[in-house]
Amino acid sequence: MLFLPAAALCCLCSALVAMAAELSQDHLTLTRRVGQTVSFSCGGTGQCDSDNIRWYQKKDTETFRLILYIDKSNGRVESGYNHPQKDDFSSVNKENGWELQIQTVKLSHSATYYCACWKSGFCISLSHCGYFIFGSGTKLYVTDEQIVKPVVSVYPAASRAHLEGKSSLLCVASDMFPPLVRFSWKRQKDNGPLEKVTSADKKQLKLKESGCTATILQIPQRESSTYKYYCSVQHEGETVEAQIKQEVSTLPPPTTSPSPPPSLPPSVQPSLIPSPPPSLIPAPPASAPSQYQVKLLCLMYTVLIVKSLVYCCGLSLLMILRNKGPSTNCTHAD
Repeated sequence: MLFLPAAALCCLCSALVAMAAELSQDHLTLTRRVGQTVSFSCGGTGQCDSDNIRWYQKKDTETFRLILYIDKSNGRVESGYNHPQKDDFSSVNKENGWELQIQTVKLSHSATYYCACWKSGFCISLSHCGYFIFGSGTKLYVTDEQIVKPVVSVYPAASRAHLEGKSSLLCVASDMFPPLVRFSWKRQKDNGPLEKVTSADKKQLKLKESGCTATILQIPQRESSTYKYYCSVQHEGETVEAQIKQEVSTLPPPTTSPSPPPSLPPSVQPSLIPSPPPSLIPAPPASAPSQYQVKLLCLMYTVLIVKSLVYCCGLSLLMILRNKGPSTNCTHAD
């Protein structure tokens, strides 16, 4: 009976792996005027187990609608899915493969476009093995408004994280159109090469206000060395970097009293640093659980799941034995 809970946990792990897989859509937004041409790319299709790449349209007030399939091997289009604008879409062969194209953009094409494909994997039933993986989406703005690049700034963020052995940086992107950006962080140690800050090294909290988008990077202080952190944003296919770099000294956390705010590099005068918008200055967060508490909670949930599975399996076995009933031999006396 212990095999059944183990198999169930393996299926759960497979499902989590499936959720982590996704296609890549490099452009977060695209802006076009009425009458222009636009195309949407979809990367990572090598992990798909089918040649058919689906394209969906998602408007702000509507659900996902399937537009068409594009065969990634030859660009053949299958558009018999009753989409009201199906004749406006076609495929075009670009450097990175076949893309979805709108030859003549209309105002009604304003929406977010997602690519998807089928990937074989875990079975949710005897006749259904596999799942769809999606891209992150590209939002199309149809407008005459000019594209405005964001102003990107980095500030040391005051919070209780420093008391827990962490430092925080606030990166703000403001005054841009379209208003969507994608943040990324890099760091440099002792004038060495730049390296990306991976998801294991960062904890991000995105804040959105009118005209501004911000992200907070919490940096664990594990080593007695100094890093320089760089914040950049992707906007309309271009990368805009912050003009100011921040140094974070990863010293041990204070034991008696909070340390002063991180000092600025000598080359940067305080008067040259713009003040962050008041609405984006983070308030001290509530005490968050430590990673040991999180791991303990995960372990408790796992134990509860296993106990529930064992109970269900045992109950099912008892019901089967009960339905069969005891076997008896009856003899009749003459």
